[in-house]
Amino acid sequence: MINLKKIEPLNKEFLEQIGFAWHTDADNSDYVADEIVEVSDEQAQAYYEAANELYDMFVAAAQHIIDNNLFHEVGIPFNLIDLIKDSWENEVHWHLYGRFDLAGGLDGKGIKLIEFNADTPTAVFETAIIQWAMLKFNKMDESSQFNDLYTALVENFKRLVVLNGDTADFSKYYEGWKILFSSVAGSIEDENTTKLLQSAASEAGFTTDFAYVDEVEFSDENGIFKGDENFEYWFKLVPWEDIAIKEGELALILKNIVENQKAIILNPAYTLLFQSKGILKILWDLYPNHPLLLETSNEPIVGKKCVKKPIFGREGENVSIIEANGEVSSQNSGIYGSNSAVYQEFYEFNKDAKEQSYQAGVFFAYESCALGFRRGGEIIDNTSKFVGHYIK
Repeated sequence: MINLKKIEPLNKEFLEQIGFAWHTDADNSDYVADEIVEVSDEQAQAYYEAANELYDMFVAAAQHIIDNNLFHEVGIPFNLIDLIKDSWENEVHWHLYGRFDLAGGLDGKGIKLIEFNADTPTAVFETAIIQWAMLKFNKMDESSQFNDLYTALVENFKRLVVLNGDTADFSKYYEGWKILFSSVAGSIEDENTTKLLQSAASEAGFTTDFAYVDEVEFSDENGIFKGDENFEYWFKLVPWEDIAIKEGELALILKNIVENQKAIILNPAYTLLFQSKGILKILWDLYPNHPLLLETSNEPIVGKKCVKKPIFGREGENVSIIEANGEVSSQNSGIYGSNSAVYQEFYEFNKDAKEQSYQAGVFFAYESCALGFRRGGEIIDNTSKFVGHYIK
């Protein structure tokens, strides 16, 4: 059983002031828990090392998919394949950040990969700012946390220019390139998450601006614009698969923009390979019985309890738990029912005294950089709560 420490919650007026407007769920309960998870130095180090190792494995799996033309097997829309290849082959298409969702890691339970949110991960604000503020507000040592997310983002923005060089040399090589940040109008969570990333880019030294997606103009030949102003980089908190399926014309224009070297898009198109649950089966094929992996198949796993996941599902929608005898014991509804699916061996999350489940989220920005937790039921979904941590 995991150890929790009760804390005084941050007041909602303060949360509103700093832009964290999604503090209350639809049922009027607090989204951020008034408890934090106790983590040892050794456990924090194990999460750090696991995410670093997993990232290298994902890179190898993506290369395997590209080399063997397995795009269909992992559900990649055909109109993104060329763009994925282009972005993969040129290192200027830098992966800014992602979040590994992991089970275990506490109370003697081994760490296992659940999935990698590599394209449009959220919980950035909660992890970077809110859980840090929790410790400060409760007069605890705010440095006693595995949480360098904001600093890591600033440094990784600098790497858009210096790549694998020294980030201290950013100003030497920066030539005024601009980043336009975009989210879909109507979601304050997406907008303020995007603006937090914009703040990190500005701190890194970039000239930045914000526009909603429907305000951005795209030209095959000339690139990406807000009004008359041209931008060399476009950060979009919009899933690549949504662009491919719902905005096919835009997908084609973006392919041409990248091909013509008129703009660089963040996160790059190849992150959809990492994002696809289909890569979980590829990983198992390449690294069978690896201690960080769970067996994953395109069919139910005979004789084993498993979790059925839509390839591009989000927030636990259309996820179901299938018992070893084939009986469905739990399932969520949602909008991803028509997706093809993978079946991942079931692995129990760490639990508290109330039998609530805890999923670790480890952010990766060049290297592992931060830890946070989500608390929920057997399937972690959009009713789950954010739970901070402290290192004891």
